[in-house]
Amino acid sequence: MNTSDGKPRDGAGAEDTADDRRETESERADRRWTELIQEVRVAQTGVQILFGFLLTVVFTPRYAELGDTDQKIYVVTVILGSTATGALIGPVSFHRIVSGRQIKPQAVVWASRLTLAGLVLLLGTSTAALLLVLRVATDDTVVPWLVAGVVAWYLLCWFVLPAWARYRHTSAD
Repeated sequence: MNTSDGKPRDGAGAEDTADDRRETESERADRRWTELIQEVRVAQTGVQILFGFLLTVVFTPRYAELGDTDQKIYVVTVILGSTATGALIGPVSFHRIVSGRQIKPQAVVWASRLTLAGLVLLLGTSTAALLLVLRVATDDTVVPWLVAGVVAWYLLCWFVLPAWARYRHTSAD
């Protein structure tokens, strides 16, 4: 696929050609890996901080006062946070295990998939955490609307706008 100005597109999920930047396959894999790791660092930091805070909640006196539903939401939130952390740290482990095996292009693809899975799990973690906090902090009648609005915002920022830009600025050959 090409961009609107006729140049081949680029990206971790794209099959870019060696002549779009005059890079070898190894150089392209190195660049794509570096870009991916920079992106993962941002998401890793956020999910690790969120997960760390989530782990402490169960040890507070307020946790025992939560109703059964809120405690279940908490457990789901912790599980989602744990799986998001695993997926977003996965690319680092993946790279370390396959390093030196001459499979960086394939490693980039798999690391990109883990990152996307981590972002989806982070969305679930953030949604569940927001649901729990708002159920405790506000009137239950507005909570679903508030959570839905924030989730819509996340979906717009994380998936809809990038998908629209990808569609808008690329075309099929």
